[in-house]
Amino acid sequence: MVQSNAQKAVCVYCGSSYGNDSKFSNEARNLGQLLHSMKWKLVYGGGTTGLMGEIARAAMGPKVDGFVHGIIPRALVSRERDDDAAQVDEKAVSSFNDEIKKSVENHSGLTPLSHEYGSTTIVPDMHTRKRMMATESDAFVAMPGGYGTLEEIMECITWSQLGIHQKPVVLFNMDGFFDGLLAFIQHSIRSGFISEKNGQIIQVANSAEEVIDKIQQYIVPEGRFTLNWSDEHRGDK
Repeated sequence: MVQSNAQKAVCVYCGSSYGNDSKFSNEARNLGQLLHSMKWKLVYGGGTTGLMGEIARAAMGPKVDGFVHGIIPRALVSRERDDDAAQVDEKAVSSFNDEIKKSVENHSGLTPLSHEYGSTTIVPDMHTRKRMMATESDAFVAMPGGYGTLEEIMECITWSQLGIHQKPVVLFNMDGFFDGLLAFIQHSIRSGFISEKNGQIIQVANSAEEVIDKIQQYIVPEGRFTLNWSDEHRGDK
């Protein structure tokens, strides 16, 4: 049973498209609403379109009082945001460039492109986006998406395997979306390329409630590398 405790920040990777079935949007809203009800923070890619926009609006809540932080490279602002604020805020975006380096260092450069989607930080590139999202988050969740979503969650899985972080990694497998990926992972385990224990890094949830349960009940699997990554600790404090 889901229980609300100390606030967590949950990084959700997902598509900037809606997909071809309304169930994807519905489930994204369900997870966003649950995060809002628990007063947990959503960290996401900063888009307002597709599943990104759905979960961000839901996590902000009907009174727009939730905790949402979007992080987006400047080059993607016009592509992944279709709200009016993004279209008319080019001057604000331009003036913010002088503060980008400072915001990357102290994570305080929040640009409110649209309060309906929470606060937004504009960063110079994809590498900075991913690093900031990981640093700020206590758990990682993947919802349906394309190449970018797959690359982002696989990097988090690899970071866990290498011992860079010990945070929960959850696939929100709505309507079996990730069944193919899970079959590949099992094939890799059988073929001797992934250990059985490292296969446990990934937890699978079929509902929004189960996503929260998997985060709260996550046990760091044994058998991971425990190397000293010096300055490569991406948010594992």
